[in-house]
Amino acid sequence: IKETKQFVVHIMSNWYVDVANHTCGNYLYGEDEFKLSGATPIPSIKVKPPRVKEAAIQMECQLEALHEIKDETGLVKATMVIGRVVLFHVHDAVLDKETTTVMLEKLQPISRMGGNTYGQSFGCFDLPRPDRSLK
Repeated sequence: IKETKQFVVHIMSNWYVDVANHTCGNYLYGEDEFKLSGATPIPSIKVKPPRVKEAAIQMECQLEALHEIKDETGLVKATMVIGRVVLFHVHDAVLDKETTTVMLEKLQPISRMGGNTYGQSFGCFDLPRPDRSLK
């Protein structure tokens, strides 16, 4: 990301979580995580890094900023990446074409919580804001 100023963000889904988990290793610079994980690379349209074919949602991004997160001694422990999405890809299988929204039950999103822990979303609900009603 530092070199190219470009990257792709994918929403991980239940059907390829094992493949995605293989990209979480501490690999040497230049290692091909597509080969290591078994993920399928496909060309992006607006950025150079490839997309993961297995992902139903892919976001091509341009780097906006890198923010170093330091501990109390000043040692950098992580870097927060902030990007601008320049192109969204949403697979037809998870898109409700009538409402143009993503169907959560079809997407089956998985979140990496840190370490070996992952989270699952089992549903959504609408809650009106105090100053307006639901539409």
